[in-house]
Amino acid sequence: MNQRLISEIGRTQRLEIVNSLKRTRGMSVNELVERMNMSYMGIKQHCITLHRDGYLDTWRRPQRMGRPEMVYRLTRRSHDLFQADSHQFTLDLLKSAQEIYGPNAPEKLLYSIFKKKTAAIKAKAKGDTVAERAKWLAHVRDGEGYMAQFINNKDDGGPRILECHSPILNLLERYPIIGRFEQDIFEAVLGTRVRREVIRNSGLYECAFQFAL
Repeated sequence: MNQRLISEIGRTQRLEIVNSLKRTRGMSVNELVERMNMSYMGIKQHCITLHRDGYLDTWRRPQRMGRPEMVYRLTRRSHDLFQADSHQFTLDLLKSAQEIYGPNAPEKLLYSIFKKKTAAIKAKAKGDTVAERAKWLAHVRDGEGYMAQFINNKDDGGPRILECHSPILNLLERYPIIGRFEQDIFEAVLGTRVRREVIRNSGLYECAFQFAL
């Protein structure tokens, strides 16, 4: 977590706004008021400040009736406020491995790391059913900083584990094959086929691992 950015944001209420927005695709001031139990003008002023400083942007969310609603969402800059398990140093190490051992070296190293991680998590997995193992895995991933939750709503995409953050986003962006390695973890633990889908927009990061129960 970037302490300089936290210091820049300054107030607890602003951090609460950022944390609330992190698990959504954007919220209006009224929605933030309901969640945080603060005054409309208080929330609005904090949002204006966060927007000015580059942590939020706005978009117009269509309504069934009437004019579109202005919604605040996080920008890419806000990512550094949350847990990070890899930094530029990690990328530099992998780049050096490529220069010394050849173009396939980074992926081989990553494969080895994720293979061991998959085996370790699978050995600890709890639950007799897919749903029970999914709840357990979501809890583990949430503790690792992925902001994960198990969702089982037939009317809203079906069973899935939804993650709203990735502590290794810089690695994912440089080495997309990590997405396949993460999918392997989920399939090994859940014991079923898993489909991985990612949504990126401004500062939004959502990764859904979908499966059948």
